[in-house]
Amino acid sequence: MTLEQVMRDAVRPALALLPAAMNTPQAHCMLLAIGLQESRFVHRRQIGGPARGFWQFEQGTRTSRGGVWGVYLHHATKDRLAGLCAARSVAFDPDAIYGAIEYDDVLAAGVARLLLWSDPGKLPKIGDAEAALECYLRVWRPGKPHPASWPRNYRQALETVDAAQESGGPQ
Repeated sequence: MTLEQVMRDAVRPALALLPAAMNTPQAHCMLLAIGLQESRFVHRRQIGGPARGFWQFEQGTRTSRGGVWGVYLHHATKDRLAGLCAARSVAFDPDAIYGAIEYDDVLAAGVARLLLWSDPGKLPKIGDAEAALECYLRVWRPGKPHPASWPRNYRQALETVDAAQESGGPQ
């Protein structure tokens, strides 16, 4: 998928189902950069691993409070996740959510945005690739982060968000 397709078919519809405060250019940029970093928007299932969706979510556990379980249990995201699940006709259950994010890109983008929302820090300012990388590493906690690919991925995300803003189209 192109980044424009991801914005049109996943990110914008997902953010339309969440509170307006979550729908920002910073969020768009982070979601695109993280998706590029995690799957290149090619793989909905982790190669050789358990993660699902373009944002490569693991299921996690109630004890680990990571992955889908983390968003499901977090005080700042659980109610919003329930609403997102209802809008996507997915049972509000970590097993169901984990199964659905592999194929439901809107749900996957929404869960990814909610994970970013659960972080106590603010999203990095547009253009601050270093702060964006720190946010990604802190929130996603990737097992194999590949920081060398982040600058290219972030730049592509930034260019897509900038182009949408310049065209005056929906962000």
